[in-house]
Amino acid sequence: MSGNAVYIGSVVATYWIVSISMVYLNKILMSNEGVSIPAPLFVTWFQCVVTALICWAAGKCGERAAAGYSTVSQEDFESKPGNTASPPKPSFFAQFPKATYEREVGRKVFPLSVVFVCMITFNNLCLKWVEVSFYNVARSLTIVFNVFFSFTMLGITSSPKTLFCLAFVILGFFIGSHGELNFSVKGTVAGVCSSLFVSLNSIFTKKILPVVDDNHWRLTFYNNINATFLFMPLIAYYEKDVIISAINDQLVSPVFWTAMCVAGFFGFSIGIVTVLQIKATSPLSHNISGTAKAAVQSMMAFYLWGNEPTVLGVLGIFTVLGGSLLYTFVKMSENRQSAPVAPPPASAPQNAGQSKV
Repeated sequence: MSGNAVYIGSVVATYWIVSISMVYLNKILMSNEGVSIPAPLFVTWFQCVVTALICWAAGKCGERAAAGYSTVSQEDFESKPGNTASPPKPSFFAQFPKATYEREVGRKVFPLSVVFVCMITFNNLCLKWVEVSFYNVARSLTIVFNVFFSFTMLGITSSPKTLFCLAFVILGFFIGSHGELNFSVKGTVAGVCSSLFVSLNSIFTKKILPVVDDNHWRLTFYNNINATFLFMPLIAYYEKDVIISAINDQLVSPVFWTAMCVAGFFGFSIGIVTVLQIKATSPLSHNISGTAKAAVQSMMAFYLWGNEPTVLGVLGIFTVLGGSLLYTFVKMSENRQSAPVAPPPASAPQNAGQSKV
């Protein structure tokens, strides 16, 4: 097996492990009162704090890496006589910018942060209230909202093939909902709301990115800093009594805080491994990998959480995932067809005085 194949396999495996582990660990934190506390807003707030701290630490490492790399420029390296070695590569941390919070930039990012808070809150509430095996079905309408908002907000129309894929996903959503034995109305509503805000988050992100110099890590830092302040009044109003009652119990448990820190680290890491998988493969392969991962995640949940599978429940899962995968193929095919064709290269002019045969 070639080194490149081993690298791609390791990146995809890492993406699967981090993504599935993050979902399962968040499920424990959201619903297992023996380990965690029934305060999903507090749990989500702490994960935002951890992510912001990691962004700050990564930015510090990035500063040092950039300073060390700049001391020996590539031109100086190549100018040394007899030097046949490869020039030094930038450090992994060089991609992280210095994490500083500017009030004016934070104010411009604030509308996106409100959407971001709604997105992660409803996502975790959905995970708290539904079975893990049903989680992907409950949150399957994101691409439906993507198409809806693209039309209503951006005026972008969709092809009949795209609409067919959406109908396929919606059908899978209703089949899976009907086949779910422990169906939760509030959990399903939270999943639909999560899908809605995931779609809005992608639209707002495209608008806000220029404010942070098109740097996703700077946007992650600002989003999580803003989110920590947005969550505070919600926690004080809805979960103050729950947190106070756990002061001498879970809040002094090393198991609880270890799980909280690991979940926050996974929340940050999923962004890194997603980028690595796209770079190592392709956007299409990334979506295929994500679809396969979701199927394995749902099937494993039947065993790990003891969820009883039904024919309609499993059929709903694979109908939703199949429709999502088909949507990916259709959109990438349409994007290739709509891409402008490069003009043919101009023929070189003949030299003056050259005879034609």
